[in-house]
Amino acid sequence: MKTLRDVLETVLIALVIAILVRSFVVERFLVDGPSMEPTMWTNESLMVLKIAYRFGEPKRGDIVVFRYPYNPEKDYIKRVIAVGGDTIEMRLGRVYINGQLKEEPYVQNPGFFNMNATVVPEGTIFVMGDNRTNSEDSRMFGPVSLSYVKGKAVFRIWPLKKIGVLK
Repeated sequence: MKTLRDVLETVLIALVIAILVRSFVVERFLVDGPSMEPTMWTNESLMVLKIAYRFGEPKRGDIVVFRYPYNPEKDYIKRVIAVGGDTIEMRLGRVYINGQLKEEPYVQNPGFFNMNATVVPEGTIFVMGDNRTNSEDSRMFGPVSLSYVKGKAVFRIWPLKKIGVLK
């Protein structure tokens, strides 16, 4: 028969493991706002892999959670469009990376935004929401420092009917 001490030890060990996992491995993120529609919607719950970039950097197409540059207490979620060293340009809403048109099947309405060719500084990423006409992103606040990236959004856990790996 287990003693009270055994039960408390088990609970304490489980609590320590849970805290370590949440602090260093994975964290839940709640989508707030329309900037990533139609890929994800407000109140959808995602799992963010915090260790995804411990030994590498974000790649084009990754969906990342990062600290908002103007208020690091707030987290944003966007798609990586360009990485350090890339030249990004926009013509009538179409994105060009290093002079090549980027295929973006996840964008339904690219809008008519124009942006002169700009080199993304090393150590940063250029992010945009999939809902280009309703997203505050690197077009407004500039490239995001890699030190602000919290992790890669990898899995949708809510709503249950949409549970699965993010693309």
